[in-house]
Amino acid sequence: MIATNALRKDEEAVLRLRSLYESRGYQGYKMNGFEEYDIYAQNKDFLGGEAVITFTDTEGRLMALKPDVTMSIIRSRTEEDGVTEKLYYDENVCRVSHDSHRLKEILQSGLECIGNIDLYNTREVVSLAAESLGLFGRKYILDISHMGIVTGLIDNLPASESQRKELTRLIASKNLHGIADLLLEISADDNAKDKLLELAEISGSPDEVLPSLRDICSNTPAEDGLRELEMVAGALRESDIFESLRLDFSVVQDMSYYNGIVFQGFIEGIPEKVLSGGRYDPLLRRIGKNKSAIGFALNVESLERILDEPDSLDADIALLYSADDDAAEVAKMAGKLSEGRLRVRVLNELPKRARFGRIVKFNGTSRDII
Repeated sequence: MIATNALRKDEEAVLRLRSLYESRGYQGYKMNGFEEYDIYAQNKDFLGGEAVITFTDTEGRLMALKPDVTMSIIRSRTEEDGVTEKLYYDENVCRVSHDSHRLKEILQSGLECIGNIDLYNTREVVSLAAESLGLFGRKYILDISHMGIVTGLIDNLPASESQRKELTRLIASKNLHGIADLLLEISADDNAKDKLLELAEISGSPDEVLPSLRDICSNTPAEDGLRELEMVAGALRESDIFESLRLDFSVVQDMSYYNGIVFQGFIEGIPEKVLSGGRYDPLLRRIGKNKSAIGFALNVESLERILDEPDSLDADIALLYSADDDAAEVAKMAGKLSEGRLRVRVLNELPKRARFGRIVKFNGTSRDII
């Protein structure tokens, strides 16, 4: 058995993430090294405007050096009524940087949930995004927003398409002065303008922000988005990740591709965002699929600076048991948890200063991850 400290840092990170996703029943997806270019040409904005490396194959087809995994997954799936697919991946994607104009290869891990997306699926994906951040023994924040709230308040204004896009960009950068200046050009009542400015400024825990959101979204097209956000927050309230959630409406995505919940993840010690995701039904519609989907991607390379620190975790998993638990069954579970080459420490009490990627409570022959 290979210990995680014998692996390269990126391999160690991928192994932890893979183990987490497989523990929730997600299946691995492997994409081809090359994909037909047309799907990326039609959706360049989804890639953040970065250029795609292309070449012509022996059959005369224009191919792309894989710049994205999500679109490859969507294109390859066969739609089945009532079936929700749950897939995870770890892949190198190739893009040309918009800033440096250099080709770069990025290792990504992530997952996609495609099908009939309900409250449970949304809760599961948001929870897995947060747990992914928590695997590395540092404090983390998952910033959550809802495109229905952002677009609902913008829809409440008589704004042109170009003004809508500019307002979205200004909200993403929390440019309150820019928002105020642009709102002066739009002939709308002061109440509608004030609500959008309040939304752009608001940030905090769900318990702090939701009461204010109810006032902001009242009697606007944003009310439906608020209801869903409240349901997701309520479904996560009893989980240990709840204290690491923050509502922040500077988290916005392209309205042409995303709807519903969107989120970004940050880990202490890494200056840029590590994880990004959300619900992207409009992207499926553009590709001709009549399903819903939610997922996220994590930039594995950005984790290197914290993985380089020795002993960043005391163990990958802490298995907690009580005096009443069957010792043989506890040992059996510890063995099962370590099958993914993870370090498992079995404890009857959690040390105050110890750091673990996951904490698992023994409960008969089942387990509860907290």
